[in-house]
Amino acid sequence: MFPGSFDYRAPTTLDEATTVLSERGEEAKVLAGGQSLIPLLKLRLASPALLVDIGRIPGLDRIELRDGGLTIGARVRHADLERDRRLATTFALLAETAPWVSDPLVRNLGTVGGSLCHADPAGDWGSVMLALGAELVLRSRAGERVVQASSFFVAPFEPALRPDELLTEIRIPAPRGRSAGTYLKLERKVGDFATVGVALQLEMTDGHVARCGIGLTAVAPTNREATEAGAALVGKELTDEAIAKAAQLAAAAADPRDDIRGPADYKRDVVRVFVQRGLRTLRRSLEEARS
Repeated sequence: MFPGSFDYRAPTTLDEATTVLSERGEEAKVLAGGQSLIPLLKLRLASPALLVDIGRIPGLDRIELRDGGLTIGARVRHADLERDRRLATTFALLAETAPWVSDPLVRNLGTVGGSLCHADPAGDWGSVMLALGAELVLRSRAGERVVQASSFFVAPFEPALRPDELLTEIRIPAPRGRSAGTYLKLERKVGDFATVGVALQLEMTDGHVARCGIGLTAVAPTNREATEAGAALVGKELTDEAIAKAAQLAAAAADPRDDIRGPADYKRDVVRVFVQRGLRTLRRSLEEARS
């Protein structure tokens, strides 16, 4: 099937892009890497009157370390995070997640910002940004608006993004104390959507948990943060008992459905196992780094 007809604009500045979006509103769709949007166009599940290609706007493809935190431009590609060696320590969760995203073709073309704005509950980056406590910067002609990742995913394929707004960057705060992160994903084959995914970001101070972010993939109508599970660990030593309790709370936070990938009870138990396994792995890696 072929896409319907549409107009095409390729602005070269953010001001030009936001002006176009303010004029055309819901008629327009933003094109970044196109790995989510183009299949929708081909199947005519989306039929915008205008495509706004942001590929020529400078500055949206940067990965910058600032004051211990990290800023990711909306047009940064999945493969860019996979290859950036600076992320291997403080922001290991990003480096570990990137190879799990689809296949090499998609990773070389698709963008982190585009994936987040697609708001697929089976998307990997949404859970990662929840675990990291990220902020998303949205820009329109009226100015900038900063939205917490926890408030960005409103419903399946529905981000908290107005028709006249453009995601420009993702800001990830500096971790408190020693930190480690990991992403665990169950898929039927390489490149498949997740059956279950769990993103974990652990931050330790003086042998106690300062923060634990837990993001869940494909087990709720949106990417979901297991806030109660993370909060249960704060201020505690990372014992087996504490880990087991957090894993049970994370499983309880999941709301999966029966489908061709498995029954809901099975997916919920995978969440429990993944959280337990991931936290034990992070505890071991932090202990090894300290010795």
